[in-house]
Amino acid sequence: MHLPLEVAGIISSEDAFYVASSYDKLDKYAKDTLGSPLSAPFMTLSFMALLVIPEIKLSDKGLFDGKEFHFIPTCVQSAKV
Repeated sequence: MHLPLEVAGIISSEDAFYVASSYDKLDKYAKDTLGSPLSAPFMTLSFMALLVIPEIKLSDKGLFDGKEFHFIPTCVQSAKV
């Protein structure tokens, strides 16, 4: 079960009826089979990736603190002995 998004990974080349039907099937699968308690699991996932939503987010450039609005260093250099 999948919904291909061929155009830049965010847009389908299929018509709206096909996309809506496929999305409904995926939504139902996430809730009924995978047990998601969310009312809109895929919408929730898409918002989690937005760097402007507060808290820590993982982006293609690293960890980002949305409250302080800066990237978080992920490596600590050890002191030379």
